[in-house]
Amino acid sequence: MRVFSLLALVAAVVFLPMRGFALDTTARAALVIDHDTQTVLLSKNADMSLPPASMSKLMTLAMLFEALQSGRLTLTDTFRVSTKAWQMGGSKMFLREGDEVTVQDLIRGVIVQSGNDACVVIAEGLAGSEVAFADRMTKRGRELGMMNSVFANSTGWPHPEHRMSAEDLVILASHLINQYPEYYPYFAEQTFTWDGIEQDNRNPLLTLDVGADGLKTGHTEEAGYGLVGSAERDGRRITFMLTGLDSARSRLVESERLVNWAFREFYTRTLFKENAPVSTADVWIGAEKTVALVAAEDINIVVPFAERDKVTAKVKYTGPVTAPISKGQQLAELIVEIPEIGAQRIPLVAGDAVEPGSFTTRFVASARILTGRLFVAAGEMIN
Repeated sequence: MRVFSLLALVAAVVFLPMRGFALDTTARAALVIDHDTQTVLLSKNADMSLPPASMSKLMTLAMLFEALQSGRLTLTDTFRVSTKAWQMGGSKMFLREGDEVTVQDLIRGVIVQSGNDACVVIAEGLAGSEVAFADRMTKRGRELGMMNSVFANSTGWPHPEHRMSAEDLVILASHLINQYPEYYPYFAEQTFTWDGIEQDNRNPLLTLDVGADGLKTGHTEEAGYGLVGSAERDGRRITFMLTGLDSARSRLVESERLVNWAFREFYTRTLFKENAPVSTADVWIGAEKTVALVAAEDINIVVPFAERDKVTAKVKYTGPVTAPISKGQQLAELIVEIPEIGAQRIPLVAGDAVEPGSFTTRFVASARILTGRLFVAAGEMIN
């Protein structure tokens, strides 16, 4: 096992569950990640199932975006407004019963206006009924790794079984950002007008100079005030969720604080480029005595500024590695220890193929083994 100091070398990492940096937050639950590396910067009650309020509308949108991306729908297709959708209370797009509404307008009605009526229209249009749609949401959520989420409706309307965790909401937000870049810009729209009624986007960060460009707020008496958000500065993105705050003002203040903290206190840098040699491994009975261990893809790490001189790493493998070895074969892992964040384990692969050794190489190796065994046996006899 080879150990070396990284000292001031700092950067971003691959997805691994981290314990998160210590920071107090008044939110009941919160999760902040570096988006590209999925490094957890802050975690508080992140796996606790809680009422998500309108933040669960993101799952309704995910189902709709999936249908659009697959070609089953287009933005100009229309859904009819049912009596149930028209009668929905709470935040509304103010749809009228019998209206034919385009998919694009429904997307804006959900994102900007948080329309419960728009969500029901989408649910009924895709699944026939909201109940059937909610079942599909739960199943699809499991497939995406959202193991603490159960959906009872398309809107986030209070229901004893309608629950999501901060972790699941961040998984969902990351999925929307990564999988649907063509639709993600809708989340940055600050106003939308339907039928002469203009409403502002409820995301309070969009009007601040913090790099925010999504995603969704939520509020009910039971849930308190929450926000799933994302922001980008200088090519680096963070995604986060917080909930259980006591007012819209505290939601704004706390979310702005967490965003500024995440960009101010951490930075990223490439540690090794794809195919760059990191170390070597000894080879047993091969045409070469060693093989280069290289990064299968760019290796990045996220490090707190205050801890940038305390990062260490080690290469771990079981060796010598027996030939033949294929190029790209995983042989080892790089274990990077980052104070306050934890260990990140990144696979290393063979940089080149190594063929089996010649007859002479194998004969010499076998002779060494045999000689060693005879020596041990002789020693045991003398004793």
